[in-house]
Amino acid sequence: MKEGTKIVLGIESTAHTFGVGIASSDGRILANENRVYRPSKGGIHPREAAQHHTRVAPEALRAGLLKAGISLDELDGIAFSVGPGLGPCLRTGATIARTLALSLGKPLIAVNHGVAHIEIGRLVTGCKDPVVLYVAGGNTLIAAFNAGRYRIFGETLDIAAGNCLDTFGIKAGIGPMPMPELMAERAKSFIQLPYTVKGMDVSFSGLLTAAFLKLKQGAALEDVCYGLTETVYSMLTEVTERAVAYTTKNEILVVGGLARSKRLKSMLDTMAMERGAKVYTIPDEYAGDNGAMIAWNGVLQLMSGMVVDVEDSRIKPRMRIDEIEVRWFR
Repeated sequence: MKEGTKIVLGIESTAHTFGVGIASSDGRILANENRVYRPSKGGIHPREAAQHHTRVAPEALRAGLLKAGISLDELDGIAFSVGPGLGPCLRTGATIARTLALSLGKPLIAVNHGVAHIEIGRLVTGCKDPVVLYVAGGNTLIAAFNAGRYRIFGETLDIAAGNCLDTFGIKAGIGPMPMPELMAERAKSFIQLPYTVKGMDVSFSGLLTAAFLKLKQGAALEDVCYGLTETVYSMLTEVTERAVAYTTKNEILVVGGLARSKRLKSMLDTMAMERGAKVYTIPDEYAGDNGAMIAWNGVLQLMSGMVVDVEDSRIKPRMRIDEIEVRWFR
């Protein structure tokens, strides 16, 4: 490790994943250990997920340090996801981070989960100043950097795109993503479903209800999956194209769990080609929630002097990405 290089340990705990990442200020990800809570049925139960995080935390921390080949004393800061996310899960990660920071005498860094998704994407893809499509189970928005912050140009008015597809797959009995997209590949016909774009915002709840209604009326599951996924991805592509046109940026970065979708990437590529832009998709390892993104954003904030006192480190379950100043952007 070069002299002057800073090392930060990051803790991710916003929802189903407890992650431990370690990153250095020279842009290296030294460790990325993630443990995922998988409910026996249905969606995430916040209290059960928090209990899972508590159980796996010691082992994940040990594994992360071992992978990075460093000791706790060599760390220069402890970062954690302060929000947005599920309250019980956020509190678990925050408590562990505060304990480590206080016991080691290291700076505590409160990281915005959404901004961390963007910054790990910029790091690993090499894009500089993109329009960002952030699509996941709990978040859907279009953003771009301007005047010191990531500004939100459009977002979901109700549920997230990932939540829409996951919920349909689970209740239809095929499982969450990528199952609805895989099932759509077997479709024989397209099922028309509500397409709801309002300005730069999107809405998925009515679309989800309509998809279930089509199933109840006897439509083939494969055909409903096809109509559902194509409609969701078309809506996302439309609002992303508008943001590209408005900002005149020539890079599009796709982050979040739904960035793994091959069909969404195909639609965005077609749109970007017509706009003279390029699509950057985050690698699968960093698409979902993970500790590395919190560690890397922690490095950026530490180098920018953005640390917090323990008494000021309360979690923010409804935090937005435009609430944080992005001092390091260049």
